[in-house]
Amino acid sequence: FPKSAGFGLPSFKQVLKSVAQAWESRKEEVEESAKHITDNIARTINISLTNESLDDKLFNAAERAIIRDFDQEYGGFSSAPKFPQAMTIEYLLRRYISTGQDKLLHMAELSLEKMALGGIYDHIGGGFARYSTDQRWLAPHFEKMLYDNALLSRVYLHAWQISGKELFRRVVEETLDWVIREMRHSDGGFYSSLDADSEGEEGKFYVWNPGQITEILGDEAELFSLFYDITESGNWEGKSIPNIAAPIAEVAQTSGLDEADLLRRISSSRSQVLAARSERIWPGLDDKILTAWNGLMMASLADAGRVFQRADYLSAATDNAKFLYNNLRSNDGRLLRTWKEGSIGKYNAYLEDYAFLADGLVALYQSTFDSRWFFWAEELIDDVLAHFQDHKDGGFFDTSDDHESLIYRPKELQDNAVPSGNSMAVSTLLSLGLISGNYDYLAAAETIIKGMRSFMVKHPIGFAHWLSSAAFLLADAKEVAIIGGPNAEDTTILIAELSSQYDPFLVVAAGSPGDRDPVPLLANRTMINGKATAYVCRRFVCNQPVNDPVELRYQLENRGEK
Repeated sequence: FPKSAGFGLPSFKQVLKSVAQAWESRKEEVEESAKHITDNIARTINISLTNESLDDKLFNAAERAIIRDFDQEYGGFSSAPKFPQAMTIEYLLRRYISTGQDKLLHMAELSLEKMALGGIYDHIGGGFARYSTDQRWLAPHFEKMLYDNALLSRVYLHAWQISGKELFRRVVEETLDWVIREMRHSDGGFYSSLDADSEGEEGKFYVWNPGQITEILGDEAELFSLFYDITESGNWEGKSIPNIAAPIAEVAQTSGLDEADLLRRISSSRSQVLAARSERIWPGLDDKILTAWNGLMMASLADAGRVFQRADYLSAATDNAKFLYNNLRSNDGRLLRTWKEGSIGKYNAYLEDYAFLADGLVALYQSTFDSRWFFWAEELIDDVLAHFQDHKDGGFFDTSDDHESLIYRPKELQDNAVPSGNSMAVSTLLSLGLISGNYDYLAAAETIIKGMRSFMVKHPIGFAHWLSSAAFLLADAKEVAIIGGPNAEDTTILIAELSSQYDPFLVVAAGSPGDRDPVPLLANRTMINGKATAYVCRRFVCNQPVNDPVELRYQLENRGEK
């Protein structure tokens, strides 16, 4: 409200006087109104505790709804404005692995391809904007969020593991390189976002005209502008958002080049354009470091570091875990929500902070096999069960039982731009349950997932991460324990075999024989024949141990033993 009345608004002083007068003259009415408002705010969807069945009918119904919403031309699951929906795509990839249905993979790949070619993706510096203002992914809202890029880089990684498409790998690496280059605090935490605006104009930092490109590239400008659709008329408000509008093979043919030479020259030019762009006035940086969003990015870096054998990604993920451990824990070991340079970690963490970080730590453990990350994840999930659980209506509250008093204790179940704290807690309970052998984790997750069945059927895109957890629960999930020398070649070969394909229904633990405090999945395992040894188990029932990667692959793909 303005200081003085105007523009159809009362002044703030007038508002305060009106509140005071209402309290003095109509106190009972105000209190009744407050109760009515509070009751409405407190209304939330509750988990059914009727133990609903889980079967393929759930997935078939959900997939019919997803297909109805699918954009057959441009991918994605809506018209403008269009959000990436990384969790829906992740679910489709998981179901493709389970069923082999090509239509599921087609929806995922088309969506990923169109986004990667469109202007929502930053072709110069890497990373995705929040959403597209148009149906074909060209014109974004230029704000770049850490959480979007964490979720998207991870799903592109999984799509690459399935398809081998070079476009998907390039997007993963360029996105994670951007995060490390521009969004990372020197001590290892990741910042929250880059604004859409610079110099008071949305997108000014990111758009171009041919003259600017010629000034940077000289003779190479024509080829670069052709490749990225940079024209005199522009494709957005008289300027050009870089995007790949024509197939690469077509551009190569038009230019009289083979594709390899074309891509080599474009890559060299892109580096020069990026260097020139860095001299522009930058968008504002939101430099707060949030525990939850850092957990998401940790998971993506850990997965990519393992699959691509990128030591720099694993190092960034490990440094991030150390940063959070040192800066976002209270004296009693409980999590804190946020940190900023010049300050200390503060505010009680929410459910999503615990769940997202636990998920990131599980991914980091399965990429480095440093057991401290597993045990910290287990500690966090135990805190979730102790301090967030709703014993009456099921699921978990967003705030802990020792949080400050609120009008009501919220419990968000629907997945939005990020997974809900509830759905991520459940998926982490499943993976930790298999590694730890803790049946209580698995039982808690199963009860909650069953209670969410009707929501997954009716609103699959709004409950996509739940669907992924349900797919995990019903899948032929496998636990693999590898015992061997930590740097031995035979150990490395067995571990590499597990990363060679995308298997969303697999958990892995690895360690040396005789570890004093092993992760539970490794307990009492020994090397066979003096060689690194893999134990493949399904719900804790194990095959004969093997030393050979071919035999390991056979056991992963078949229930019987070779």
